Order: sequence, then structure tokens, then C-alpha cells
Amino acid sequence: MKKQLVTIAIMLGAAIPAKADETGLASIHEWKKESGRRICMAEHFHDGAGSGKTRKEAEAAAKASWASFTAFEYGSNWGRYDLAASKKLDCVQNANGWSCATTARACKRDGGVVKAKGRPAG
Repeated sequence: MKKQLVTIAIMLGAAIPAKADETGLASIHEWKKESGRRICMAEHFHDGAGSGKTRKEAEAAAKASWASFTAFEYGSNWGRYDLAASKKLDCVQNANGWSCATTARACKRDGGVVKAKGRPAG
């Protein structure tokens, strides 16, 4: 009997989609729908910086820095650099390799209705 209950619980858990880990802080900013079925921060930017032996390493570190902080603040749905808008990435070579800095507006996949002002409907 106990084994059957565990099996049922596992099956039910697999059938229920995981909730996003959104923090709720994104709602303090205005959002807008953008191309690519995204919802983006209308005017709020986040920054990231990184360094590496090569430019490619430094770019990856800057993007990871941006994604890490954005996900921490708003949740992982917002912390995807590949979905971000208005991206700017600047790099310079120095004696130790490369340093890069990026800025971008956080976006997430459009999964619902957004009010005219941009804040999430709810």
C-alpha cells in the first residue's frame, strides 16, 4: 500500500507543471510586448561585466553576470540573455586578456495577457 501511494504521488508530481520562480519584483517596472513573442521591461536595463583570456570568454562571462543577477532579482524566466532586448556589449583588450560589459532590458516568453500600461494582468 505504501509503495502504491508513493508511486501515485510521483505520477501526480510529474503531471503538475513546475511553477516559475518569479520573485514578483518585475511588476514594479512597466512591461511591453515585443517581437518574438516576448514581454520585456519597457525602460529598465540591467548590466553585467566579465573578463577572460579571450574575447569569447569575456563575452560569455559578461552575459552570465547579466543573466545571474537578473534571474536573482526577477526569477529565471527573466534571466535569459538570449531573450533580452536592446543588448549592448562592449569589450576591451587589456594586459590580462579581455574585459566586457553588457547592458540589456530583461524579457521573458509571452505566456499571458498584459495590461495596456504594461504591468502584468492579474
